[in-house]
Amino acid sequence: MPARSDGATTRDRILDAFETLLVDGGSRVATLDAVAAQAEVSKGGLLYHFPSKDAMVEAMLARLQERGRTDVEKMRSAPEGPVAFYLNTSVDTGSDFDRGLIAAARVAQESDARARETLAELRNGWFEVLAEHYGDNALARTVQLIGDGLYFDDTTGLAHERSLEHVRDVLSRIEAI
Repeated sequence: MPARSDGATTRDRILDAFETLLVDGGSRVATLDAVAAQAEVSKGGLLYHFPSKDAMVEAMLARLQERGRTDVEKMRSAPEGPVAFYLNTSVDTGSDFDRGLIAAARVAQESDARARETLAELRNGWFEVLAEHYGDNALARTVQLIGDGLYFDDTTGLAHERSLEHVRDVLSRIEAI
C-alpha cells in the first residue's frame, strides 16, 4: 500500500476520509464515491481495499478499538494520574482518535450495533481504570459521566472556558471527604 508523506497508507487515507465525511455529514454523505474523492483515490482503488461501505465501517471500528486500547494504556500510566488524564482529554482536540470517536457515534446513532458495542468497549476500558484508581465504582462512574459532559459541551460549542477548572475543584472537595 503506498504511503502518504506523513506515512499513512492508502487504506488509512481512505478510512480518514470516511471518518471525516461521517463527522461532517453522516452516512448519507459518506458514499463510496465521496470517500474515494475525499481520499483522492479511484473508486476501484477504494474497492480494492474495502469492497463495501460495511467493510469500511468494520475497519474503522477495528482501528478505533486499537486506538482506544492505546488511550487506556496512556491513561493508566499518565504521570498526572488517570483521573486528570481522563478529564484533560475529555475535549475534542481534533485528533485522529477524536475524529474516530465522533464518526463511530454517528454510525451508532443510525442503530448500528457494532458501533454501539465498540463505543461501550471503549467506555468500559476507561471506567475500569477509573474504578481501579478510586476503588469505588460509583465515584468512577460519576467521573466518567463528568468527562462525557465535558466532551459533549466541547463538541457542541457549549463549553464554558472554566469548565475543567470547576470540575477539578469539585473533585478535590469530594476526595477530601
